[in-house]
Parts: sequence; structure tokens; C-alpha cells
Amino acid sequence: MSQPVLPAGQVPAMLLAAGRGERMRPLTDVTPKPLLQVQGQPLLQWHLQALWQAGVEQAVINTAWLGGEICDRFSSVFGLESKQNNGRLLSISYSHEGADFGGALETAGGIARALPQLGPVFWLAAGDVFAPDFVFDSAAVQAFAASGHLAHLWLVPNPAHNARGDFGLSADGMALNLPGDDPSPRLTYSTIALLRAELFALPWCDIPAGNPAGVAAPLAPLLRRAMDAGRVSASVYTGRWTDVGTPERLAELNR
Repeated sequence: MSQPVLPAGQVPAMLLAAGRGERMRPLTDVTPKPLLQVQGQPLLQWHLQALWQAGVEQAVINTAWLGGEICDRFSSVFGLESKQNNGRLLSISYSHEGADFGGALETAGGIARALPQLGPVFWLAAGDVFAPDFVFDSAAVQAFAASGHLAHLWLVPNPAHNARGDFGLSADGMALNLPGDDPSPRLTYSTIALLRAELFALPWCDIPAGNPAGVAAPLAPLLRRAMDAGRVSASVYTGRWTDVGTPERLAELNR
């Protein structure tokens, strides 16, 4: 069945910012990881800036650990500070997993919780990844929306801390869920993706939209099921990218 093409423009984005950041302690004992400073501004602000520059009009941020600080820092709109905003603003809303359920719901659980605030297609990016060269391109949105795919992932060359990688990539641009003993090359999932809300419904996901029970669940199993059905495409991002997962990596970025 052919997929509807979205109107020209952009789709909402979800930014994942609910994690505790255990490996970043003691820095994250008093500051949520997405607010740690990277090259002069909070880590999460790099994504917000790129989304705003790309014309995205709505972002949903999920919170848990020290989530109130994220709300206080970014409030409900982004772009007012720029002298060249040309009337463009990025509206920010929040999904408060910590306040609602006492803790983070992991990736799939958090997305399912926020799903009523998102559209049929949306961007996803993790708030603890530094990717200043990534462009949230509306042309990519159009191509994805016109496809029958449930997800499009951006993969990166494997960093030292994930030398084996995560997923394979076929010659025709499909992400591959390779068996553990398969020696084929793998790449690392950048945590940036375009997703279809359909991925968070049966048969891929059994969490009801809105996740009223606060079920915690990871995203990777959903993606692997969809890959096995040939419903996940991927491309390689070769710009600057760092998973800011340790104090050492943060220090290196700021050196």
C-alpha cells in the first residue's frame, strides 16, 4: 500500500533526556547529562539549535532525573534569542516520566508515553549525543514518509567503545539485524532516526499509545523485529559524532 506524502516542511522531534547518566557521575549528581556544557553550551542545545535551523516547529523532551532543570533551562520555546529567527520558533513540550512514574521509561517506553504529542512521522535524537554537523533534512522526511519503512536510522563508523557495532547495512540501504555470530561488518546506531508511529503498535510493540501504565522498554528489540521484516532503512552519517557517555569523552570534546 502506498504511503501518504507529508506536506512540504518538517515533522515533530523527540529528544531523549530522561536518563540518569550513571557513567557520568559525579558530574550528573547535580546536573542532568543533557545540560552538561559542550563547547560553550548545553549538550541538548546543539540538537535544539539544529532542529530550529532545519525548520522543525515542535520538539518533545522526555525527562526524569533532575528533569525540572531541563524545563527551567529551555522553557517552552527555542529561537527567541536569535536575531535571525525570521519569525521561526521551535515549540518545546515535555513528557515528565520521573514525575509521572518515579523514573525513566527507557527508549521505547518513553516514546510510547510521548506518542500522543507526536505525529505519524517524527525525528528521534538522544540528548547525550554530540552531532553538530547533522542536518535534520526535510528532504529525508519526505523520502521516508513516501516509503513503506517503519524507521530510518543514521549509522556511524564504530567508535572505540563500540568496536563491534550494532547493525549491518545492505547495499540497497536496508538496516540488518545480523546474528551474533555473523562476521559481516556492522556500524553503530547514532541514536538519530526518523520513526513512524506505527512502529509503536502491534505487532512490533505491545505498549498502548500514551503508555498509561508506565512500562519501561528499550527500542532496539522493536527495531530488530522491523529489520527482520525488511521495514528499516539506514544511511551513514560521517560528520562529527560523540556519544558523551563518560567524563573523559566530555573532557576531550571541550579540550
